Amino acid sequence: MTGIIERMDLLHADLTEQIIGVFYNVFNTLGHGFVESIYEEAMVIDLRSIGLQVDRQVPITVVFRGHTIGTFKADIIVESRVVVELKAARAIDPAHEAQLINHLCATNIEVGLLLNFGSRPTFKRFVFANERKASTG
Repeated sequence: MTGIIERMDLLHADLTEQIIGVFYNVFNTLGHGFVESIYEEAMVIDLRSIGLQVDRQVPITVVFRGHTIGTFKADIIVESRVVVELKAARAIDPAHEAQLINHLCATNIEVGLLLNFGSRPTFKRFVFANERKASTG
């Protein structure tokens, strides 16, 4: 035994690494100060240019006790495996985090990235296992 604990593989690590790389490339090209829709368009262009399947402004249905009570939209879904929520704010706020967690709760997607194009590019990665979703409903 070496005493070194190996890092567990992160769910969809290769894909999230690609998305984060594109995020930094877009930020380095455009900088900060644009509205979210500008960053969204740039992200979609660059994600597709590296061969990823990208859907934008994807409607997500909210179900409450078996009844559809509304819909909201995810900014970007990549490869049907990662929800990407974009912000152009001073900093990542707990309300932004809650929004992404709600996206994960309402879908069968387990991994989400919150990308903020603020004065400093920042991101957070979230995982919400589907097994846990079933037990919370």
